[in-house]
Formats: sequence, C-alpha cells, structure tokens
Amino acid sequence: MAAPEGMNLPRPDNSENLKKIRHTASHVMAMAVQKLFPKAQVTIGPWIENGFYYDFDNPDPFTEKDLKAIKKEMTKIINRKLPVIREEVSREEADRRIRAINEPYKLEILEDIKTEPITIYHLGDQWWDLCAGPHLENTSELKPDAIELESVAGAYWRGDETKAQLQRIYATAWETPEQLDEYKRRKAEALRRDHRKLGKELGLFVFSDQVGPGLPLWTPKGTLLRSTLEDFLKQEQVKRGYLGVVTPHIARIDLFKTSGHWQKYKEDMFPMMADDEAARLAEQGFVLKPMNCPFHIQIYKSELRSYRDLPLRLAEFGTVYRYEQSGELGGLTRVRGFTVDDSHLFVTPEQLDEEFMRVVDLTLSVFKSLQLKNFRARLSFREPSSDKYIGSDEAWDKAESAIRRAVETLGMEHFEGIGEAAFYGPKLDFIFQDAIGREWQLGTAQVDYNLPDRFELEYVAEDGTRKRPVMIHRAPFGSLERLIGILIEEYAGDFPLWLAPVQVRLLPVTADQVGFVQEVANQMRSQNIRVEVDQSGERLGKMIRNAEKEKIPVMAVVGAKELESNSLNIRTRASGELGAIGVSEVIEKVRGAIANYTNF
Repeated sequence: MAAPEGMNLPRPDNSENLKKIRHTASHVMAMAVQKLFPKAQVTIGPWIENGFYYDFDNPDPFTEKDLKAIKKEMTKIINRKLPVIREEVSREEADRRIRAINEPYKLEILEDIKTEPITIYHLGDQWWDLCAGPHLENTSELKPDAIELESVAGAYWRGDETKAQLQRIYATAWETPEQLDEYKRRKAEALRRDHRKLGKELGLFVFSDQVGPGLPLWTPKGTLLRSTLEDFLKQEQVKRGYLGVVTPHIARIDLFKTSGHWQKYKEDMFPMMADDEAARLAEQGFVLKPMNCPFHIQIYKSELRSYRDLPLRLAEFGTVYRYEQSGELGGLTRVRGFTVDDSHLFVTPEQLDEEFMRVVDLTLSVFKSLQLKNFRARLSFREPSSDKYIGSDEAWDKAESAIRRAVETLGMEHFEGIGEAAFYGPKLDFIFQDAIGREWQLGTAQVDYNLPDRFELEYVAEDGTRKRPVMIHRAPFGSLERLIGILIEEYAGDFPLWLAPVQVRLLPVTADQVGFVQEVANQMRSQNIRVEVDQSGERLGKMIRNAEKEKIPVMAVVGAKELESNSLNIRTRASGELGAIGVSEVIEKVRGAIANYTNF
C-alpha cells in the first residue's frame, strides 16, 4: 500500500527559540505583576502551545484595564535590557531566599524539585524565580509588539478544587509581530469555527447545568449526525467481518482490578458505588466503566475458542465515563461521558500482522470518507523507566515490534511518541491537523499481550494445545463526541451531503405548492433522504437565508412553474444554482451523491 495522502506534515512550531521567548516573557510578566500589585504571589508559569501563562494569588481580581497596565510595564522591563542570569544554589539556600520574600507557593514547588542543584533565573538584580529554563540572554531580545496578554481565568492551586483559587493570566509571545498577527488570524478563525458556537446555531447539542458539565445532550439533529456516523462505520465493519456486541455501563471493581485499570487508572474513574461502608472499605462495589475492553474479554471467555474461530472481531459503540476535572472540560472535545467506536480483535500470533494492517486500512478508509487528509501516524510507545505500565519487557517488545512492522510494510510516514502508550500496550495513533493547524488524536490501534495474560485467555491450537491469543484494540473514530466536535470545526458546520443532519430543504413559494412539496418530501424519505419542508410562511428570500444560515446542502424552491412541470429549482451550497430539475432526477442525483460520499 502506498503512503496515505497527507501523512507528511510538519509538526507544530515548538522550537527551542520560542520556548526561550515564552519562558522569558512569562518571567517578565510576573515581574510586572508584582511591581504593579505588590501583594500578588507567584506560583507557576510554564510555556504552553502558542504561549504561556502564570498563576497568581492576588487579593483582587485582575481586570482588562489591569492587563493593559501589565503589558505597559512589561514593555518598560524589556526596554531596560535586563540580563537574564542563571544561578545554581543549594536546596537550603533556595529555601532561605524564598522564606525571606515570603512566597509560600514557591516553597511547595521547591519541595517537588528532586534534583540538585536548584536553578534560579534572575532578571537583572530586580526579580527572580525558580525555573529550569531555557531563557533568552537578555530581555531586549523580546519584542513587545510580538507579545499579547490575552485573558484571565480562574485556576486552583495544583489543579485541586480543595486548594486556593488563583488567577491565571494567559498570554502569547512570538519571534516577530508578523507571527503574532498570523496567530491572531488563526485564533479568529478558530472562534468562527468553534464547535460550541456552531453546535448551538445548528441545533446539534446542548449542555445543562442541572445535568452537569462535560455531559452533552444530543438534539434530534445531533442524534441524526451521530447515527449517520455510527451506521457508516457499522456498514464498513460488517464488510470486514466484525460482530456487534452490547455491554453494560457499570461493572464490579474486581473486573477492573484484573485488567489493571483500578490500580493504574483509578484517579480518572468515577467513585465506587457500594452497598454500605463495610463494602466500600473492602472495595466490594461497582464503578462506571472507563473502557470497554474488559467486557469484550468476558464475552471471549464465555466459551472455549478454537484457532478456527479466530480472528474474533467484537465491536461496540460503547459509552465510557471518565472523571475529568472541571477545568479540563471543553465542549465536545473533552467530556466526562463519551462513546467509543470500540473493537477488540482476538487473534493468533500468526494472524497479528495481517489483522493489524487490516485495522489500519479500515481507519484510512474512514478518514478518506470523512475528507480528513492532514494526519500523521504516531508510534505511541512506553517509557521504559516509568512504573505506570503493566506486563513484561518481552511482551512490550513484541507488541511494539508488531506496530513498527506494520507502518514500515505499509510505507507510512510516522514518528515515535515515547511515553504515550496505554498502560497495557503500545498504540498506533492518528494525529489529525485541522484547518487552522491544531493537532488532535483521532483513530487508534493497539497491540496487547498483557490483558490476555491477566485474564488467562486461551484458544485451542491446531495441535490441540492451549495457547494465548493476542488482542488488538482499535477505534477509527476514537471518541464520537470529539470526532463530531472536530468535524464541525473542520467543515465550519458545512457538512458534506451524506453527513448533514438535513440534506434537502424544500421551499414552497406560496401555500398553493405545499401539498406538492409534501408529496415530494414523502418520496425522498422513502429513499432515505433526510428532508425538511419549510412551512414558516416567510417570504422566499428569508427562507433561503435561513437555509443558508443553517448550512443545508440542497435547497429546492417550488413555485407555480415547478408545480406545473413536476420539477424542483435547485440551489446547492457546493455548486450554487442549478436551475429546474425533474423530481425523479433530483432524487436519483441526491441518492447517488450520498452513496458515493460526494456533494450534489
């Protein structure tokens, strides 16, 4: 197979120079804040993608006016051309200096630093902070007109809701003003495409405070969108020999102890439900499932399998639950309950390579139909020195080798992500770059020797002996919620015809055409075309504007001429005005476009 289109993309600009710029700019900002607000205490100030932030404990909330004053003070500091000086001190000396300036948060940070000596960065002899760097050599290397303070948000110390609430100032810094302008252009484009805004405008989903954060409610149109994606993948899976299953949303803790989730993933799981205090202390209770794999394993174990039964491909659109912190939630891209297009393949070791490549082929086919071209393959391997993984070195080496063989055989451009593996096995992740350059993880495929061992899975081999199968975990969509959020933004809400919740809207010019339009709508529905009739009674211009605002792919105007000629006056988002076309021809063309994942 040739290398897939769009696999050779540049990585986001996280250059060393930008890291230095943002580290230094964050220190300049913190110095400016403490100059203007002497009671403010600093906590942490890391660089992040596209900028940096600093958390402050300040008696009064920062305002927009304060941000302008802070930026003005930063410019003064930059223009003073202060040298940025790195100093190494002992832990005891760092402790003494922190206590001298009464900065309790820095003391906690110092406790977490395990290496010595302790590094401190100074801005001249005016200000300092604990920091590992890197930094520029002088504040004059910063360009004030390439720095912007963007917003203020609340943040808990250490991300812990039980601890002090701080104020976080978000900012961005670049090498040149032109880079800042480009960043601002992309940011404005991101706001225009924001799936939270478009989702509301298009009537796809809502959030309710009474339900809770991170728990989307899908409207009828949003449910149509979800169902279309699910049906599409189910059809592709049936062609490839997958078998559908359904599993519960909760299970005994013992299931997740065997899988290792309780030991390695407990902090991300919802709390245990137990009958009483004794059961809670004994950890005898139920939890919401964070993953589907242990359930599919139980289906595999329900009977003794033969090598003739393998590969066994079990698939489920299974909703899982993870207790994300409130501050980490974001529209559909980070939620607490989400649906995974999950499948687990149980294969013999001899079948592993071929089955894994078939999984990759399915994923690439899905991306092609969704018009997602800009993605890269990441080999998500373990960090050998970390203790967060289960299983033997031998099992990990075999699994990682299988993934590497697959991408090399397929000729796929790829890079390694050390430390990005799941706790039970390495992954091949598909990292998608959206229309404005942001990267998201979508599909994933994992090779797993460990869970078959932990659950003592077996099959009867051709020679009559009992052997261990290998598991492949795969999800071409990943999270259905995240995928939809990304698709909304990628398409700017303008879905291709096959995916649009409403594919055709019929616009009767007067009441005289309503009966005919209803008949046409019934014909379309009988052909599985998602159609609406605009019965608002508005003038034609207003009906057309409403359909355009809602990004309906095909509009069909019906007036006296169309009624007489049994035709529809077609206007499409993809091709503009097409004029009058016979009803049967319109239906045939719409059906053909849907079947071929193209536009009318």
